[in-house]
Amino acid sequence: MSPESHSVSGTSWLGDPIDARPLFSSELAALLETLRGLRPSDWRKTALPRWTVHDLAAHILGDYCGRLSRTPGGYRGAITPGETLKAFIHRTNQEWVDLHADDSPTSLVDALEVAGTQLADRFATADLEAPSLGVSWAGADPAPGWLDTAREFTEYWTHRQQIRHAIGRATDPEPHAMATVLDTFMRALPHTLRHTAAPVGTQIEVIAEGPVGGRWTATATTNRWSLAEPPSDRPTASVTLDTETAWRLCTRGIDPTTALARARLQGERRLADGVCQIVSIIH
Repeated sequence: MSPESHSVSGTSWLGDPIDARPLFSSELAALLETLRGLRPSDWRKTALPRWTVHDLAAHILGDYCGRLSRTPGGYRGAITPGETLKAFIHRTNQEWVDLHADDSPTSLVDALEVAGTQLADRFATADLEAPSLGVSWAGADPAPGWLDTAREFTEYWTHRQQIRHAIGRATDPEPHAMATVLDTFMRALPHTLRHTAAPVGTQIEVIAEGPVGGRWTATATTNRWSLAEPPSDRPTASVTLDTETAWRLCTRGIDPTTALARARLQGERRLADGVCQIVSIIH
């Protein structure tokens, strides 16, 4: 396999499509319930290294507005000369959060309900096969509509878990949402392994253990790693993680070294190390 080659037709290498469309309404309801139950002091708790719960709620509102209009509140501007996409996203995210720093919790929640409801309605009828926004961490640009939609769902779900953790709650165990998030995050495997050279036919199995876990097999093909090939009974390498470690690794809530220490590994260590570099967000 040539790890530098990206000349493929279609996006079948991403694996079977995911339909996250029915989950947006229930995800919004869970977010609103969490936010409405917060004490005043909870809004000031740290949810991310530079953001409080209030900041993160404002960021989610920006995400909603961005998907509805592509320009959150008419505010988001253009990439400046020499600015990378990653730097642009981080800069404009912070500018949006700063813009809403003085919003009251009540006004934030009300705005989230309005925009989130509109967005859930829009996603309910999204075309899963149409070319859509690129998903950089999966190496797909344009991405099929199903991956773009599922990616958006994982972002909202992840931010809600970060709020839950900030106020001392565990990750929401609701199985359908968690299973969808893990399945979406693992679509980053072919892109993660793009620089990992291996003979054609080499297979790496990734297992997320738990009631809502799953199993994914990345196969080295002529042009790239693929999730579309049938798994064999004897993969070259196997990485087993518990579900909490798996999703936190994909969002960099924990680092690869910590994930490897928690994992059960079989087969070629080099391949297992490559798997644990997975990132399913813009990082």
